[in-house]
Amino acid sequence: MRYIGSMFRYLWRFINGIRVILLNVIFFALLIGFFALMLQEEEPVEVPENGILVLNPQGILVEEETYIDPVDQFFNKALGADDQIPEVLLTDVVKALEKAKNDDRIGAVFLDLSGLYPSGINKLQRVAAAINDFKTTNKPVITAADYYAQHQYYLAAHADTVYLNPLGSVAFDGFEYGQIYFKGLLEKLKLKPHVFKVGEYKSAVEPFIRDNMSDEAREANAFLYNDLWQQFKRDVTHQRDLGDAFVKGELAPYMEAFEQADADMAQMALQANLVDALKTRAEVRNELINLAGYDEDKETYRHVAFANYLAERNGEEDVALPGQERPQIAVVVARGQIVNGSRRAGMIGGDSTAELIRKAREDDNTKAIVLRIDSPGGSGFASEIIRQEILEAKKQGIPVIASMSTVAASGGYWIAADADQIWAAPSTITGSIGVFGLMITAEDSANAIGINSDSYSTTELPSINTLEGITDAQKTLLQRSTESFYDYFLEVVANARGMTKTEVDAVAQGRIWTGSQAQERGLVDFLGDFDDAVTAAAEAAGIEDYRVKTIEQSLTPQQQFFAELLGDAAVQSVLSTTVDNDAQHWLMGTVNNVLQQSKSLQNFNDPKNIYSYCALCPQPR
Repeated sequence: MRYIGSMFRYLWRFINGIRVILLNVIFFALLIGFFALMLQEEEPVEVPENGILVLNPQGILVEEETYIDPVDQFFNKALGADDQIPEVLLTDVVKALEKAKNDDRIGAVFLDLSGLYPSGINKLQRVAAAINDFKTTNKPVITAADYYAQHQYYLAAHADTVYLNPLGSVAFDGFEYGQIYFKGLLEKLKLKPHVFKVGEYKSAVEPFIRDNMSDEAREANAFLYNDLWQQFKRDVTHQRDLGDAFVKGELAPYMEAFEQADADMAQMALQANLVDALKTRAEVRNELINLAGYDEDKETYRHVAFANYLAERNGEEDVALPGQERPQIAVVVARGQIVNGSRRAGMIGGDSTAELIRKAREDDNTKAIVLRIDSPGGSGFASEIIRQEILEAKKQGIPVIASMSTVAASGGYWIAADADQIWAAPSTITGSIGVFGLMITAEDSANAIGINSDSYSTTELPSINTLEGITDAQKTLLQRSTESFYDYFLEVVANARGMTKTEVDAVAQGRIWTGSQAQERGLVDFLGDFDDAVTAAAEAAGIEDYRVKTIEQSLTPQQQFFAELLGDAAVQSVLSTTVDNDAQHWLMGTVNNVLQQSKSLQNFNDPKNIYSYCALCPQPR
């Protein structure tokens, strides 16, 4: 036994020694890289004359980047453990195109859409509008790809020339909404879901009580997504005259075109006019060299990358000097699920978002506020906290304009309701005015593994113990509380929109609408994009000369230090910047879908367990 004990001690010392050596190697490698960055001088960005701007967004288009602790981000990337889906600010893409339009050094734009993740239609529309605006200069816009996913093709269709690899294909097969259902899993785990809801179409709770889609949910899905698809298809066909095989969405003409192309998907895309020509990567590269010239240092065509072009400092920054303050339109971005408490960028905390609005209205330079919403809702209580802060801004005489992005439904509509004006894109998903309560108890699950619970209370008042189930009195209280909350939601919307509660109820019941459909029903004032909302805010404030300022959360001195020390530029200088597209793979996409839908449960932290959340709405992108 003594021999065995000694052997394990020596074995542990050996393993521990290797562990210490590996950690030291990693530490010193990072340390050397860090000091190298500190000593390295930042090279100026070079934009070649008559060069090509390579617009290659890597990730999903977002209204606001999710906050990630800079220290965690640095070490996750260094150790190859970064599993965050990359994000690209929508405003950055638009700014690059606007800058290039008036930049004589830029002779053309090349769209590399291979790294673009699925994003909201209205975000794609905003980029497409910027592309069309750039084309008014008669500078060419060219795109090429091995394969175009449907969202990528939407932007590609706005290019002057669209190339496809001879072995590639184009996806143009419509929209599909899928939902994961957990009823069978909950039954196997002996967990009991208790649902309390109001609204015939409020289907956010269906995944916990059904194995498939209800007729009401299917009807709502058909009404919403058919309208979105018509908008998507109309935008694309306005740019290109496509063949019936893709426009009709019917199987027979599609299969006929497929057979005529001899089962060649690339030829089929060419014959249907989805693309202009089939070209290999080398052929595309040679064409770009002929267009812009050859860069001997880079050994390719003369160009500047999108990220570098944005990083170029050319004195365009709008900085207010002391004593030269200008009136400002304050923009508050509300992106993500609405939860109680404070949250960093990428999620809407009732307290933190209310604080941003308060910060905006307490700034003497703020003449109007634009609330940019991209949210499927969440906590009803947190939504009300944000709404109350909007009312305070209006009391000060500050106009508040709500600008809806991809999604502004349920709680997302709640926080928009009292704005002086509500703007939405035609493709915005909104409405879903309804509430539900959800609680899962584990008495059967606990009993199955030998755990039982018993308790004593000094009163008869019904407190809830998830290991003992829910009594009839508790169910009554929760259902009546949910009904009361729904009635309050109707009252909020009715007072804000100049409607009766009966009129609101007729378009509520949890029903979801596109922006166009919502305007027809009195839930939205105007159709337009973010820039339209900013213009409306300036008009409401009666100002012409102003700057637009996004209100951001303040960082602590420690967070600010590490953000500057370990910012994205430093990380990307040391590490590879190649985007991992596994998240777009069909299998990983399915896995991520399950994780995303289950993850939303973790954010259900309303103190009354009552939520205004749209499960049919796609998560903000």
